[in-house]
Amino acid sequence: MEEKHIAAIDLGSSKFALAVAKVSGDNVQVIYYRETPADGIRNSKVFNPMKVTRPLRKAIQEAEEELKIKILQVVVGLPRYSIVQETATGAMQRVNPQEYITFEEVQLLKENAQNAYPLDNEAVEEIYGAVAQSFSTPEEIQLPEDDVIGTLGDSIEGNFKIFIGNRNATVTIDKVFNDLKIAIAKKYFLPDVTAKVVLTQEEMRNGVALVDFGAGVTSVCVYHGGIMRHFASIPFGGKTITNDLRIECGISEDLAENIKKAYGACMPNRLASLSEKVLQIRYDNSPYKEVTVKYISEIIDARAREIIDAVLYEIQESNFCDALRSGIVLTGGGANLTNFANLMKEVSGYNVRFGRPLHLFSASGCVGLCNPEATAAIGMIMAAKGENMPDCVSAPEYVAPEIIVETPVTPVVETPVVDAPVMETPAVEDTVFNPEPAAKPEQGTKTGEVKPGGIQLLWKKLMKGVSDMADQASKEGI
Repeated sequence: MEEKHIAAIDLGSSKFALAVAKVSGDNVQVIYYRETPADGIRNSKVFNPMKVTRPLRKAIQEAEEELKIKILQVVVGLPRYSIVQETATGAMQRVNPQEYITFEEVQLLKENAQNAYPLDNEAVEEIYGAVAQSFSTPEEIQLPEDDVIGTLGDSIEGNFKIFIGNRNATVTIDKVFNDLKIAIAKKYFLPDVTAKVVLTQEEMRNGVALVDFGAGVTSVCVYHGGIMRHFASIPFGGKTITNDLRIECGISEDLAENIKKAYGACMPNRLASLSEKVLQIRYDNSPYKEVTVKYISEIIDARAREIIDAVLYEIQESNFCDALRSGIVLTGGGANLTNFANLMKEVSGYNVRFGRPLHLFSASGCVGLCNPEATAAIGMIMAAKGENMPDCVSAPEYVAPEIIVETPVTPVVETPVVDAPVMETPAVEDTVFNPEPAAKPEQGTKTGEVKPGGIQLLWKKLMKGVSDMADQASKEGI
């Protein structure tokens, strides 16, 4: 069975995640996963391609050296912020109504509806993706995709959610990978591909909200009946909390991030004895500052509640807030914040669990692969595998063994002898020796230099002719 590789890169606001998987049929083995601190990205968008390129090039080179491969192309995620959600419809007359409706026909209808959707400004906007909501035939209406495949009918109609984003955001991604000399096999709309490796089929049917709490953006996907019904993004995330700590405590961003990871927590009233712990902070040889863990928790808790309120507002806007029997699933790096899940459950009233990649693949030695922040990269790998994406990685350069080819012997063909006509040799006139001295060279000609047409020029022509004959003989293997 043919084996291929798939490489996926998640361009996050705080980190780049690079994953490489080996795919053979239905078997997926993740052989590499590593996260690198990011730069040049704000709210999941590339705003400075040059700053993105430097650390990303280093991360790719490290993967190539460890795996002894060369990465030629990757799949990459699209930004999750400033996405406009619209509805679109499409219809198609079938060529052979007596045949079953196929998956290919459904995909063609989806592509036609996506391509035909009128954008307000094509120079600024771009369609990031589309999700089918329902399909109808002359005999049936409101069928999900799985149910319409295999039915009969002379026509088929579909309703779709269209997600429109900023075209410049994709142009900057293209610029980054053009500079890296790596092709982009496909750009994925991350919310849908992430959900398919985090949520179970039962959760998506019963109703669930997937909340991806990232560094720069928090996104909300609402599923019901196995279909994504609503998507929204909020420009707050883990970096917003870090910035709050930086301002309130008067410290650097790196120090604020480290304090958040080590001592940060929501719900300060549940910290027990830890809340009275005092941190002594010193920055740039300034006097020590004393900050209690409880105060740090109060700063974090205030911003976390604001993010949760925004998430619940979007869930209500989906019109499925009363149909989420599977509650909320938290994923993304921000989900690791202490007590955030408990705070979400307390404020919302929903059941809350952490979302990690499902057991759809094998892996060994990949640290962090089962954490919530790895879901986007794994989701892209599984989506690329399902779409039969071409091999993203080449093997090490192959040096072919030297092959000695014997030069074929050209048969000797005897040329018939033809009697040539006898020609009379003209008489040679007697040469008269003139003892007079040689004439002086003409003006502008150096002494001892032969003018064009002299013996030296004839000699050069003769040698050039010999050289050309030798080159021609070498090419012909003589």
